[in-house]
Amino acid sequence: MVTVVKIGGSLFPEYTKELCEYLTKSEEKLVLVNGGGTLANNIREFNKINSFSEDINHWNAIKCMDIIGNFIADENKDIIPITDLKEIESIHKSNKIPLILTYELMRKEDPLKHSWDVTSDSIACWIANKINAKLLILTNVDGIYRGNISSNNKKLIKSINAKNLLFFKETCIDKCLPKLLIKYHLDCFIINGKYPARVMAHLNSDNNINNFYTHIGGE
Repeated sequence: MVTVVKIGGSLFPEYTKELCEYLTKSEEKLVLVNGGGTLANNIREFNKINSFSEDINHWNAIKCMDIIGNFIADENKDIIPITDLKEIESIHKSNKIPLILTYELMRKEDPLKHSWDVTSDSIACWIANKINAKLLILTNVDGIYRGNISSNNKKLIKSINAKNLLFFKETCIDKCLPKLLIKYHLDCFIINGKYPARVMAHLNSDNNINNFYTHIGGE
């Protein structure tokens, strides 16, 4: 089965090159989707000053994802940027990893609400459902925590139902993702992409190596 791996924008550029070198060694078929990183964050800041429309914020943030995606692919010859889901199979047959540049696809399908509640997390989830794949989200923290993430009292949640996440004020994933996991009956894992060995352990089903993650169960 294919796994959609969402590479958080927070990992670019410091961690993505090494991470992708690991990913290309995976025996599992992968499809990459990346976040917009600091480029998309700048759009949020611009919006705080001038209050642009939800539509323009949505599409410009997705354009940022494509820019970062091209940078990521440029650093690894085994990662091929694509714009059409129909290209995935042929890329896999060539023993390379497709990275989806999502702007054209989202423009064509327009499946998600135009809101800051929807980010690359939700886009990756929508794609995973579309191609009947598993979902793995890589970010710059170990997963979802109980308590203030900046405090010493925080506790990593190993497993949680997506319904329960609806009541969390803020986490490392976007607010729409739990709703989509419920809608699509899809599970996902969150792992810290700063530690590629943990990611590979998960892909190789070796939980003796990787004990730092959060599993989110869809309905």
